[in-house]
Amino acid sequence: MPNFKPVILPALLMPGLVNASADAAASTLTVDAADIAWMLIATVLVFLMCIPGLALFYTGLVRLKNAIAMQMQVLVCFALVLLAWVVAGYALTFSDFLNFSEIGSKLLMLGVPVDTLFPVGEGRAIPTYLHVLFQGAFAAITCAIVLGAMAERARFAGVMVFILIWLFFSYVPIAHMVWHHSAGQDGLLAGWKVLDYAGGLVVHVNAGVAGLCAAYMIDKRAGFGRSPLAPHSLSTVLTGTALLWIGWTGFNAGSALGANSLAALAFMNTFVASSAGCLVWVMVDKLRYGKSTALGAASGALAGLVGITPAAGYVAPWAALVMGGLAAFFSFYAIGMVKRRWGIDDALDVFAIHGVSGLVGSLLVGVFAFTALGGNQSLPPDLGLTQALLGQVGVQALSTLVAMVVSALATFFALFCADILTNLRLSDDEEAAGLDSVDHDETAYNFLNE
Repeated sequence: MPNFKPVILPALLMPGLVNASADAAASTLTVDAADIAWMLIATVLVFLMCIPGLALFYTGLVRLKNAIAMQMQVLVCFALVLLAWVVAGYALTFSDFLNFSEIGSKLLMLGVPVDTLFPVGEGRAIPTYLHVLFQGAFAAITCAIVLGAMAERARFAGVMVFILIWLFFSYVPIAHMVWHHSAGQDGLLAGWKVLDYAGGLVVHVNAGVAGLCAAYMIDKRAGFGRSPLAPHSLSTVLTGTALLWIGWTGFNAGSALGANSLAALAFMNTFVASSAGCLVWVMVDKLRYGKSTALGAASGALAGLVGITPAAGYVAPWAALVMGGLAAFFSFYAIGMVKRRWGIDDALDVFAIHGVSGLVGSLLVGVFAFTALGGNQSLPPDLGLTQALLGQVGVQALSTLVAMVVSALATFFALFCADILTNLRLSDDEEAAGLDSVDHDETAYNFLNE
């Protein structure tokens, strides 16, 4: 194990961990090989969620003529966002607001030596470079999630311009508000003591609202509401679901930022909630339509995973079961509400699954996180359980509203810019031909080639 020298840095800790002060950061920090090994694995698992997990999941859901385009969008989005994160995204997210010297030192990691450490509580640390990459994986998959809402009718160039702008005007501000902690200046929502363990607000509510706004602004696909617009490959959807499900352990358990009991709790809760979501959706499918569907099982598992994300390291497993089941139940009915009642063509149900399940989880963590209900958050001094629950749920609700407003405004701005710069929306003839042909001159399956 190399003898890393601790560097004085602001203590930038995710919620749920002990907030280290500047004095603590200056003291000797312990670097544990197990922590580094686990965080390397967790980072790879989050990468697995995006490419190939989300790429396959989304690709199977679109029609055949848009399959390569969908996979291409996720793949290139991943590369674009990860580079933008290293260049400036991390610096802006995990620095004090308007502290230009701190921000400047982190741009492109120019002022961050390789042996710089990131405190993770109780005198422990991981390499800062590892934290940068782990958080970059979160940013990349959040941006990629939004793509599903405007699938099959947005040009590749326009999508990439939109994503780059949205990253800096939506993801970075919300992540800073929720996850930035320092001795001098916490993020706005962190200062309110919002609970968001692994991204219920930062990732899922953020992406869900952006997806809803994008689907509304970019308008409907031809045939929406009149023809089924069915997925071309459910087997691909299920393969992507499996990779997302497995990779989500890195997403949630990795947010403990170390190999410890908190990671084990999040690991357990991730599978409990997703299993509950899968089974609830399958049962509601059967009761409502007479048959249980593969797409329903995949959607339910995903809803459960989203629902537990903000609470994975805070609540007991029984609460994770409840949260996963409720997230799937509400997401099931949200799909019909968005598409039939509101008439919005959210092509791959980004808002109904990510937005609604993220909202359910972000509110319920305020109920189940306290020790009186099996969680690990102590009751505030001089407050009873009822007062504590009402207070925390209020904080969660207000924080969610702030995130939704920021996401909506950023989405409208980013889409406006992308459309001016690239003519984002396909013409009717181009949409009929499909994005594979229009954007890439390729096809997903060349069955006739010999």
